[in-house]
Amino acid sequence: MSKVAENVSSLELADYQRAVRMLLSNPLITDVHPNRAALPLIRRWADQLRADLHEVLGYRLVTTANTARLLRAQDELDVTRPARTKTDRPFDRRRYAYLVLTLAALGRSGTQIALSELAEAVSADAARIDGLGLDTERKPDRDAFVDAVAWLAERGALALADGSAADWVNNPDRAEALYDIDREVVFAIYRPSRVLQHMRSVTGLLDSGHGFAQGRHRVREAASRRARRLVLERPVVYYADVSEALRGQLRHPGLIEDLERLTGQAVERRAEGVALIDASGRLSDLRFPSGGTPSQAALLLSARIAAYVTKSKPPALPAPTAAERDTALAARIDAGLPVKGVMDELSEAGPVEREAAVEAAVHPFVTDAWLRSAMTQLMNTYGMAFAVAWRGDPDRLLSEALNLLASLRLVARVEGGVLALPLLARYRGTTAEVRPRARRAQSQTDTLFDVKEAQ
Repeated sequence: MSKVAENVSSLELADYQRAVRMLLSNPLITDVHPNRAALPLIRRWADQLRADLHEVLGYRLVTTANTARLLRAQDELDVTRPARTKTDRPFDRRRYAYLVLTLAALGRSGTQIALSELAEAVSADAARIDGLGLDTERKPDRDAFVDAVAWLAERGALALADGSAADWVNNPDRAEALYDIDREVVFAIYRPSRVLQHMRSVTGLLDSGHGFAQGRHRVREAASRRARRLVLERPVVYYADVSEALRGQLRHPGLIEDLERLTGQAVERRAEGVALIDASGRLSDLRFPSGGTPSQAALLLSARIAAYVTKSKPPALPAPTAAERDTALAARIDAGLPVKGVMDELSEAGPVEREAAVEAAVHPFVTDAWLRSAMTQLMNTYGMAFAVAWRGDPDRLLSEALNLLASLRLVARVEGGVLALPLLARYRGTTAEVRPRARRAQSQTDTLFDVKEAQ
């Protein structure tokens, strides 16, 4: 394997690493997305990026005159990075469906299109899908459709030439919007790696972990890339969550060296696992701690859970393995697949080959009753610092906080409560300072699994 950033001088390394982080956090880069400085930065380092991302991670970089598209190898299903509306709400299934149908309509269009015309095209396609539809007489349908259009406009596939989408949503009979279409961006956004009509399961979209690798060297090389991808894509990789072969790759000294030189971020290895620490705040799609009541509540709750686990020593239970989580999530997604759209004669028989199952690790179990009591205490102490919308609904705030902690692999949600995972120890020294006019959660900044107790 060649050295990462082999042709980058020490003086330019930080700039190159910024380009890497930009591309990893924004797999599609255009003239306007995520900002106008991004595409020139990627173009400058395109050759080195293409070589390093393939060598280290098995990713493929495709560039055109107006786009840069990073094609990832997907190892597992991930629900932590949804498409979001302009108000930062995750897309629901209806919005995802409208997004894909809008892309299909734009692929058949010319260089400009009116919003009402685009809505009619999507409505015609949606009417052929059981349970979907798009009725432009219904404002909720118009809202969902325009959310999909806005997502595309933010990435440069559409550019508003005249009118207002917001006005059309509120009064489609009297308002209109006209968009220029950038077909290059449209085709860069949707680049499926499989023919969807040939698949019976969403797992057909995943990388097998082996591909067409033959021979011990090729298999080891594929495992090395998978291990690096896991560290890059997951908040933390626990040794107990992966096969023995991957554990060996995760412990290889070259993994830390390669990822640190590629991203400019520190990789920490502890007895329980490995994590890449995003000190820049520009590589992670989900920052923690961060602003907002759910994040603040999750931070305070994590400290309470860590202290309780340390002092009370609750019973330990096995956590669902990565394979079990993938299987459960795949079943939920597959339940919504339109089976009648699958071409039987070409369909894939089932999911791709996965790694051998690993024995589930055990972790401290914290009951729902204890969690509700802890949230009540937090509301009594810090409630006035939380947003008004959350103060009257502690159960909803608890659910949102636990969802956040679970997505960061700080806890694992199980029936009747949660399991406290090792990374939670990072926040066991968390304190909160109450100020005269605001109460802000403060956390220690010590490294993974090695947090000093608050004084």
